[in-house]
Amino acid sequence: MTDAPRSRTSARQAIENAAITQFESRPRDTGVRKTGKPVAESHEPAPTREWIVVIPVKGTDDAKSRLGDSAHRAAIALAIALDTATAALAADSVIGVLVVTSASAATFFDELDVLVVVEDEPAGLAAAIASGIELAAELGAPGRGTAVLLGDLPALTAHELEAALEAATAHPLAMVPDADGSGSVLVTAADGAVHATAFGEGSHAAHLAAGYVELQVPVDSGLRNDVDTEEQLRALLPRLGPHTAALDF
Repeated sequence: MTDAPRSRTSARQAIENAAITQFESRPRDTGVRKTGKPVAESHEPAPTREWIVVIPVKGTDDAKSRLGDSAHRAAIALAIALDTATAALAADSVIGVLVVTSASAATFFDELDVLVVVEDEPAGLAAAIASGIELAAELGAPGRGTAVLLGDLPALTAHELEAALEAATAHPLAMVPDADGSGSVLVTAADGAVHATAFGEGSHAAHLAAGYVELQVPVDSGLRNDVDTEEQLRALLPRLGPHTAALDF
């Protein structure tokens, strides 16, 4: 048991070292911190045992506009995203977290042990997810799947995410709906599978139509409770992560 944390840390370090070594000169419009585009190498798919998690974070002043006109709205949105990334990092099977965000928000994520993709000109959720999936795929290895996790889950725990990822290993494509059942908060592609993400309005039905299998996750799980409004945020007060709980709202 004592070797597991060391093995996980070594694997994460290997990903970062490979990224820095192989693709410091990346011909694209985004800047990349701690990571970039490696030389893609094909591999024979293997049963999925570890994950790279992509988290798109808007990282601009108009993020989470439905939280109202609070002067602290941008800070709240950022804190929520930081708590989401922190929980993902702590999940046992997560070998790396890749945050796609704006240049203004990137500095805050630099303080976490995540790979940060900096969008100089953010082009929306779909583009951020596509960029993150591209990089995650290029960091692929036998038994390594790719998950996309929305960054607005302030009550998410590592245990909740780990349970969902463990269940996802049984399916090429899997998804978790949000609490009201209309949207999606997590989609996964096991090693050898290709994502067909469809986040946005009605994404639950769209992901099912695209072949994602719905995972059974309790409706009160922090994984399903994404936050768009202050009312939703206050309902989670006893369970908020440390970054969000530290704010006055």
